[in-house]
Amino acid sequence: MSLSLIDLIAGGLTQAGLGELLIALLVFTQLTIFSVTLYLHRSMAHRAVDFHPVLAHFFRFWTWLTTSMITREWAAIHRKHHAKCETEEDPHSPQFKGIDTVMWRGVELYRDARAQREDIEKYGKGCPDDWIERHLYTPHATMGPVVMLAINAALFGLWGVALWAVQMLWIPFWAAGVVNGLGHWWGYRNFETTDTATNLTPWGFWIGGEELHNNHHAFPSSAKFALRKWEFDIGWSAIKLLEKVRLAKVLRVAPTLDVRPNIAIPDGETLKALLAIRFQAMTDYYRSVTLPSLREAKFKLPRAMRHGLADGGRWLDDDKRAKLQAWLAERPKMATLADFRQRLAQVLDDRSHDAQATLAKLHAWCTEAEATGIHALQEFSARLKGYAIVPARVA
Repeated sequence: MSLSLIDLIAGGLTQAGLGELLIALLVFTQLTIFSVTLYLHRSMAHRAVDFHPVLAHFFRFWTWLTTSMITREWAAIHRKHHAKCETEEDPHSPQFKGIDTVMWRGVELYRDARAQREDIEKYGKGCPDDWIERHLYTPHATMGPVVMLAINAALFGLWGVALWAVQMLWIPFWAAGVVNGLGHWWGYRNFETTDTATNLTPWGFWIGGEELHNNHHAFPSSAKFALRKWEFDIGWSAIKLLEKVRLAKVLRVAPTLDVRPNIAIPDGETLKALLAIRFQAMTDYYRSVTLPSLREAKFKLPRAMRHGLADGGRWLDDDKRAKLQAWLAERPKMATLADFRQRLAQVLDDRSHDAQATLAKLHAWCTEAEATGIHALQEFSARLKGYAIVPARVA
């Protein structure tokens, strides 16, 4: 049956109904999300997974078609975010840019970051630089969405234009706004990282698993974002499915902690584990030492102050930091625990290449912690000395 010009303009070649349009929108937007989380993020920015060249090129083509983002620029900006996280140099930190700015003006922040060409050169190494990248994707980045508009209009008519508009807003809102904004502002934390990254929900299925942002900041080079039994990362499910059909190869996942019994002195295995999972170690300290001591003494603190005990007061303003210090000054045991937390963080943050010197500092920390007579601290020290990494196994 031939279609009139009015039919083509109104409904395009498909003459799709509302339900079919919604399905098309879901498929298109989720393909874009998967292209970003699997290819740009996990593969290009962090080298956690490799994809078959044909699939990798499809992801690259789809991001060009639906976002106009250039692979090298996206990877560079994201790598800088990790390198300078929660500092004035962070391209999109709510702590410095403001949550409203990051949520609603994420595209502007991305454009500003793109303009920093020295950063793109510094952080963008290892990304595609083939003929099609040099002659199409990079110099004609804005052509992709124009082609997408033409395809949508041809398939769905005027409804296709509306569908295209939603597509163009999808990544700016969900990735640049929600993940970069709310993902550093609101949610729960599995790990006491040195930034404010949070997990938005334990079930990452709407934006490709990117909801598990705190997990990602704790282990940036892991291809798997879900790190607790109750968490779900749809991006990881997609990777495992692609791996089964030989279209993906997982390179790295987060290390798994083992605790060896009866280790008297921290050794090389202890140090190796602590350097690999230092955020988990600091989280263990808070949950097994600080929190039980608070509960035992029946101390009630505002949420911000409790967070201050967990992260050393890093994100407290001057007034709250002063109040926390005054509170600690009146409670010697809690002050001791806060001091040992700070000293342990300094040992774990030590970037010295002298492993023996770092081990000596760790040994001294354990000896002094056990000499305090504080039971929770003594137990933590004994457990810490037994830390080891389970041999790598991609699950």
